[in-house]
Amino acid sequence: MAAAAAGRPWRVIPRPVLETVLHNHALRPRVPQPLLFHGPRGVGKSTLLLHRLLPRWSEQPHAAAFVDFLHPTPISASANAAPWSLLATDPAPSLPDLRRRLESALEGLARAAVLRGAVGSKDVLAALSRSHGLRTALSRLTGVPAARSSATSVPARSPTASVPARSSTTSVPALWARAVLASARGDDVTFRIGEGEAPNCSMEERAYMQEAMAALRVAKEVLGMQEGWRKEAVREMNRTGRFSRSLANSATDWPCLLLDVLSGAAEEDFFQPKLVLNNVDVLRKAVCEDETMVPAAMYHDSFIWRVIALGANEQCLPVIMSTSDGYYSSEAFVDFGFPNIFISRETFGWTPQEAKLHMVSEFFSEQEWKVVDEVLGPNPRQLSEIYMLKQKANSPEVPHDKNIEEIIDTYLAHLQVSVVNPAMEEALRILQKFASDVRDGKVPENRLSFGAPWRHPPRDDNPNLSSKWAKIQLMDFVQSFVNTEFGVNYLADDSLEILDDPAAVAMIEVGLLYQQRDPSFMRPITRGIQRCLARWFACSAKVTIELSRINIILLATSNTWTKLSSPNERSWLQVVSKKIFTRQQVIPMDQELFFNFDVQLAVDFDGLTL
Repeated sequence: MAAAAAGRPWRVIPRPVLETVLHNHALRPRVPQPLLFHGPRGVGKSTLLLHRLLPRWSEQPHAAAFVDFLHPTPISASANAAPWSLLATDPAPSLPDLRRRLESALEGLARAAVLRGAVGSKDVLAALSRSHGLRTALSRLTGVPAARSSATSVPARSPTASVPARSSTTSVPALWARAVLASARGDDVTFRIGEGEAPNCSMEERAYMQEAMAALRVAKEVLGMQEGWRKEAVREMNRTGRFSRSLANSATDWPCLLLDVLSGAAEEDFFQPKLVLNNVDVLRKAVCEDETMVPAAMYHDSFIWRVIALGANEQCLPVIMSTSDGYYSSEAFVDFGFPNIFISRETFGWTPQEAKLHMVSEFFSEQEWKVVDEVLGPNPRQLSEIYMLKQKANSPEVPHDKNIEEIIDTYLAHLQVSVVNPAMEEALRILQKFASDVRDGKVPENRLSFGAPWRHPPRDDNPNLSSKWAKIQLMDFVQSFVNTEFGVNYLADDSLEILDDPAAVAMIEVGLLYQQRDPSFMRPITRGIQRCLARWFACSAKVTIELSRINIILLATSNTWTKLSSPNERSWLQVVSKKIFTRQQVIPMDQELFFNFDVQLAVDFDGLTL
């Protein structure tokens, strides 16, 4: 049976309950809130959306736009999977590219709405007029001089003098009709009805559709022109570090207008559009080198704010945002102002019992599964990667045999070298930046509470000292995390101060830890990553922390040694103090509180299973 299982290709296994929950949400034409589909990396969120739900959401009367901010095109279940960590890719995604990706997807939905006769030119004008002044921009597009206000163009008159009516040629509807007519004669393929499209429609129906597409093009040009007028204001905002809601909204006017038009056109059993944003965290962290464009985080927040507002005020088409970033599990709800601002659907993959039901006899034998479950756990993506390694075991270029223990050792070594070690290096850089921000006064005082280990980072910009401080902070946190068996319930245990720890924040930012929403645990994203973290700590303790006579800033105590307990209670960092200040001593304000220590590390990891 095991031999037969070895030749079977990996398949996408259905998740009936989760699929039903998401599908029932997307079945409604309009909803009051966006849905946040979140969970740790590797539990099958993208696979579920791409291969189980999107095919159903693309059948009439449904229409779905899928935007993956991490990959330009939709990916298969096995090729080009998302990286395990949240480190920036090389090259890092740029905000202009991600904007074009989002706008193109929504323009495709708008085209589908026009082809079904759900959107016309009047719908576009009505949505655009609700929040934008159009006269000046339309006048420039059509070449008609804009009518000036009576205060500037007409001299003072007697109170009895009549004010002439505004010319009908300069009214907004007239300017709009002229601009749409000019746009319909253009050759922009994006906003034209092709020869093969709508073949069964009459000429009048095709003319109506072409007019709607021309109206969309005019709306895009108007909003682009108005955004261009604000470029210098955006540059000044970026220079001063201030915030302006109107400037932030000007960058998201076009996609939000399309959402408004599509939401108004949504109708049950006729046209039901949906928008799926995969890896939405990439949009928040994108880079932008254009000083006349709002930052990526501001663009991300403005777009989500306006989706929330549209849903709350008028209801919006279903918007589903998928992410593996722990920020969206808790902090995003706080940042956007309300604990239930999103519909939260959090998934953690299979339970061990579910994984065994799907894996044993089809992909692994009973004995193999016991080893895989004990070492790696039920994470679906790790199981698929181990199974692919198992299938390639007969290949001569693969440096392992069919033994499942050897395959797992090879896989863990790969995770260690290619995922965990680079992520921890990035976490060290984040901690060093935190130390620099503390020196510059950029960190609020309430985050530097009395007794916190990170309260007194090095006070000079010595890179060597800052690196050693960051390494000790990170090792101290990982060792404490090992002591809690890699799980901290930050709400139930009243441990919210862990969210102030720069080491915890750094490991969440690089994607090695995941902050759950319910239950409120902070833990490694997989058991395999957890074992690699333990190995990283063991190697760091044995190799890099053999320090002698380091300047360590006392953490508001006069302890002569600080114990770092390990699982077998035989690992400690013994600090022999060279000089101890007592409470009665007066320390001048301009004198830095430094202590010289001899550091001796005695480590025994015999009791720790790696």
